Amino acid sequence: HAIFSPSPSCLSLSPWFPPPVPALHTCQGLAPCLPEEGQVNISGPRLLLATLHSASSSSTAMDRIFSALLLSLLLLLQSYGVCGAPPQPRGTLCRTKPTDLVFVIDSSRSVRPHEFEKVKVFVSRVIEGLDVGPNSTRVGVINYASAVKNEFSLKTYQNKAGLLQAVQRIEPLSTGTMTGLAIQFAISRAFSDSEGARVRSPNFNKVAIVVTDGRPQDGVQDVSARARAAGIEIFAIGVGRVDMHTLRQIASEPLDDHVDYVESYSVIEKLTHKFQEAFCVVSDLCATEDHDCEQICISTPGAYKCACKEGFTLNNDGKTCSACSGGSGSALDLVFLIDGSKSVRPENFELVKKFINQIVDSLEVSDKQAQVGLVQYSSSVRQEFPLGQFKNKKDIKAAVKKMAYMEKGTMTGQALKYLIDSSFSIINGARPGVPKVGIVFTDGRSQDYITDAAKKAKDLGFRMFAVGVGNAVEDELREIASEPVAEHYFYTADFRTISKIGKKLQMKICI
Repeated sequence: HAIFSPSPSCLSLSPWFPPPVPALHTCQGLAPCLPEEGQVNISGPRLLLATLHSASSSSTAMDRIFSALLLSLLLLLQSYGVCGAPPQPRGTLCRTKPTDLVFVIDSSRSVRPHEFEKVKVFVSRVIEGLDVGPNSTRVGVINYASAVKNEFSLKTYQNKAGLLQAVQRIEPLSTGTMTGLAIQFAISRAFSDSEGARVRSPNFNKVAIVVTDGRPQDGVQDVSARARAAGIEIFAIGVGRVDMHTLRQIASEPLDDHVDYVESYSVIEKLTHKFQEAFCVVSDLCATEDHDCEQICISTPGAYKCACKEGFTLNNDGKTCSACSGGSGSALDLVFLIDGSKSVRPENFELVKKFINQIVDSLEVSDKQAQVGLVQYSSSVRQEFPLGQFKNKKDIKAAVKKMAYMEKGTMTGQALKYLIDSSFSIINGARPGVPKVGIVFTDGRSQDYITDAAKKAKDLGFRMFAVGVGNAVEDELREIASEPVAEHYFYTADFRTISKIGKKLQMKICI
């Protein structure tokens, strides 16, 4: 005779069958299947086993039948996953450091109900990447608007299934925006011993992730400083019309690692990977792409090193490889088509300029090798400089830095038509017989029709790369990109990560 007993694997054998049998409860992955206090009813597999056991007591033959049925049931349960749920894959690349993690989420009236659902998806996906348990990572959620609501504490749930179900039950408060009050609540209550926080120690992280979409109605600078002084690492995520100065007042140093911005709630879940990595202790950095190698990444215990493909040389920085060197076959006419719409914002437009110059750095610029042109578009199209106007990288980069931000609409179709009709024309410096490459950069949906112009560019033999950020529509990026599409379009939720796309583009342009 055998039974199922509560254990970390939800599945173990015991040589006896004591009544009453505690109920099994829903579990996920390898989370413990412990009964709620006071529940002793028989359910699920135990009910079946209890019934079989009762029948088996009549004879030895029935004992044999019971044993055979039990073995079949064990195999069946294993094939469908523990506790009848599909098996949950566990990360093999990363183990999260024990952390007391509190989400501080803005549900003020400016956050619409469908947008708040996106925040809940983001929170859930971060949780899914954690090792959750009383001795590993504990999670709490604070919901705030004009007042603060403690949705659940660090001590409330000890497994992922309970946390994920609790997140789904959160409702928006839909009043004001008292961000400072919420951070003070985190200090005084959410991270207190009584709510399940552990004693401050090098072995544990204390982390708060603040998500907000507006300007707070109270002060955040002093209270955030007190939180950081108490050992709480703060990440600040801003959405839409958020005040960036406020985010920088909230976040821990270095700000580049702790402040994130997305154009809308529809893309906030794309920050999930960053936060899963932020809690990572042991990671194969090459496999997770959390490295700066331009071509080849080689994992070593706790670190990595970079290498280059055959025919390329590792540069002095130990990360990049020499590319697009001079010689026959390296001639290229390259035109950037850059979105200057108002949604980009001035600070991000400066990052776009750095992205352009990053690619220019990889080229050998001369009359016989690479030529570069630049076009900016918004509600209209403006040629910043044509192909061949500048004969060296230094002059091109200086002209890029001087480019003024147009700050209007997003007429991508009109810009593509300009690329075809003007940018790659002989009168604007294009050379007959030289490969033509267009790099289209956009952060939003086009306000005009792009299909015909995108198709014509490719039909004319132009090699088209599409780079999207924030609210860019990936279907449009794929429509612009040359074949194979997967190698010619790129997307990131955050302007600050476009340098990684730049590194990939450097190599693809050279090839």
